[in-house]
Amino acid sequence: MAVRRPSLTPPRARLHNTRRAWHRARTGLRRSAVDYFRGGVSDWLAFSALLLTIPALTVLTVMMPLWAAPEALVMPLIAGGLLLRPASLLALYASAAVALIVESAMLGPYQDGAGRVTPGTILVVATAGLSGLLIAQFRSRVGVPWRRGGTMLFDLRERIRVQSKLPRLPRGWHREMALRPAGGQSFSGDFVVAARTGTGERTLEVVLTDVSGKGMDAGSRALLLSGAFGGLLGSLPPHAFLPAANGYLLRQDWDEGFATSVHLVLDLDSGDYELFSAGHVPALQRGAGTGKWEEKSGEGPLLGVYEGAQFDPVKGTLHHGDVLMLFTDGLVETSERDLADGLDRLTGEADRHVASGFQGAAWHLIETVARDVNDDRALLLLCRG
Repeated sequence: MAVRRPSLTPPRARLHNTRRAWHRARTGLRRSAVDYFRGGVSDWLAFSALLLTIPALTVLTVMMPLWAAPEALVMPLIAGGLLLRPASLLALYASAAVALIVESAMLGPYQDGAGRVTPGTILVVATAGLSGLLIAQFRSRVGVPWRRGGTMLFDLRERIRVQSKLPRLPRGWHREMALRPAGGQSFSGDFVVAARTGTGERTLEVVLTDVSGKGMDAGSRALLLSGAFGGLLGSLPPHAFLPAANGYLLRQDWDEGFATSVHLVLDLDSGDYELFSAGHVPALQRGAGTGKWEEKSGEGPLLGVYEGAQFDPVKGTLHHGDVLMLFTDGLVETSERDLADGLDRLTGEADRHVASGFQGAAWHLIETVARDVNDDRALLLLCRG
């Protein structure tokens, strides 16, 4: 038997309808704002607002030339360069030119005193207009509105960070990573991809890669490679990963198409590992019993140099209390310091963190060893408790 809903009284019905109308209006406004921010709507609204601003500024300039100078026209022109398409921007510039003519005629010759339209005024307004037009043409060529461009870069940066997160490890293991792009930028040519693979996820696979170049120049290639390497990791046997990555890099046919990489395959139960290297700087292992650091490096050429490259691993075991460090060359090698000196400095600083169990050591090591180095730096620490 159907249950009949009680009807609303007229006052309640009007209140209900008002709330529904307000909700629809608020939702529509929010969607319009989001679409405008993303650049998915026409620019007629911004164009209309800026077009009305020009006659308003003209009237203010004629009435109060000392407070509203003729150069005030650069404000809508700069805003138009950020908001409008090139065709709309040209129409805005035409109205600004007409406004200058009107102001010049109404205020009189510039020799009569301050607040007049001078040759310098025309030069300033024309320069602002040319700059805005260049920006608009660049945005039109790229196909990304300025409102969406910053969001896209932010999204790309966050994707790199998410892909670089290390998975959780079982009790008794500690891992941490620190990455510093060159010049304090947000994009780096160094990246990490990691996953727990195998039966019961008892194997940890980590790939640390250093793309040729640094900072923004290498950031776009690092993003592409991190996505590809993340897809390959765990989908192939460990010995097949670097050959597949090498083939992928060769197919890109980049002018600067090489990269160095180190691939760690660690059994989380026994501590046994294999370390594959593609022209990468050696890893460092500290034995808890001896307190000495030992270099660990597989054999293999750079990625993206030639086809059919072979990558032979080095094997080892992490016992309780042992530490393994993977890093990029920006941390230990500079134009003023060779690799051996850099490794000595790194191990010397790392020994200071033995008592703390290397908690928070990755960040401190980069800040201490290579704080002012103008290169991408990455450091990965693995400790077995």
